[in-house]
Amino acid sequence: MSLVDLWQTSPQQLSDKHVQQVIAFAGNGKLKDGNGTSAEFRSFIDLIPSTFITRYATECLETRFDDGGLALQDVVNQAGRRLGFQVVDGRYRGTQNHIGFDGIWVSPDGDQIVVEVKTTDAYRIDLDTIAGYRRSLIKTGEISEERSSILIVVGRQDTGDLEAQIRGSRHAWDIRLLSVDSLFRLVSIREEVEGPAIARKICDILIPREYTRVDGIIDLVFATTAEVRAEIPDEEIGDLTPLGDSPEGKKPKFKPVSFHDDCVARIQEKLQVSLLRRSKATFISQTKDLAIICTVSREHHTTSGTGYWFVLHTHQKENLSHYPKSFIALGCGSADHLLLIPFSVFSDWLAGMNMTKNDEREYWHVQVIKDAEKYLLLQKANMERIDVTGYLF
Repeated sequence: MSLVDLWQTSPQQLSDKHVQQVIAFAGNGKLKDGNGTSAEFRSFIDLIPSTFITRYATECLETRFDDGGLALQDVVNQAGRRLGFQVVDGRYRGTQNHIGFDGIWVSPDGDQIVVEVKTTDAYRIDLDTIAGYRRSLIKTGEISEERSSILIVVGRQDTGDLEAQIRGSRHAWDIRLLSVDSLFRLVSIREEVEGPAIARKICDILIPREYTRVDGIIDLVFATTAEVRAEIPDEEIGDLTPLGDSPEGKKPKFKPVSFHDDCVARIQEKLQVSLLRRSKATFISQTKDLAIICTVSREHHTTSGTGYWFVLHTHQKENLSHYPKSFIALGCGSADHLLLIPFSVFSDWLAGMNMTKNDEREYWHVQVIKDAEKYLLLQKANMERIDVTGYLF
């Protein structure tokens, strides 16, 4: 049984396993260029939550084993995919007829990054060799000279010697440096926020600018994002029109809620698919043919009844249009009260919803009210409410 099949049928058998043990389950248990073990492992890490690949990266660095460096190369490339890059996996070992790069990451804007993964910088790295990979790829037309650069990902934070080596080399303006820890912090940020602008900024951080090491910038982004998440409610923010005044005559005080994962767990069971998080609210199937926007709201008690407030951003609508199958999932108070609506149906209702447009974003106000046992989607004034109870499970 392949790793993917084992994960889909009995995930508990793999969830607590060390990455070395996971690799032992695949093929002949040895990572080699082009072999079945490599293909299985790469397919598996494309399927699992990012918390697992983050742990695998740490295990590769903290535990010495034969394929540790090769496994680290694969999980680093997987991190690139989760940041929104198109990734070409490199070879574990270069040969006379094959360029020895570890990966090529292409950003949505077309920037190309030749990635080199090192478990440590304890020894001097041959920058000329790494730059030679880039020159060879330019020569073969796989990347362009104008839009390409090099990113060295190393498994430690204390990289002062390597930074000095890069700054003193003739390749300083083409090479950037990043620790494995900061790379996965970036993945965490990417998955906890929404919006293509943020995704582009994350990719842009890794493109050469006037500095060599980008960890300080990532620390700043991480800290700022954490503050924003703490201070600004998630879907319940903005100028959403209340469903009604509170019994005390005051506008309800909004607080963030987050039970997306519980909702997605139920959806996976119902649809019999494995879903991967691509951002705070966006999840896609491993086969890339199904996408779900999952948004949640706490329960609010007003004079108009029990209500739930959500938003749908225009970029989320655009994203869903690229998939053959797509859904909107609305978590009403908890994962136990979940509306799962095909987007082909939901999109027809958007014209009847209020919308906010400003310089920063555009989004629809999605308001649901619970009337006895019915769930009703509110529309603009003088428009009939839509009974969506049939989509509850």
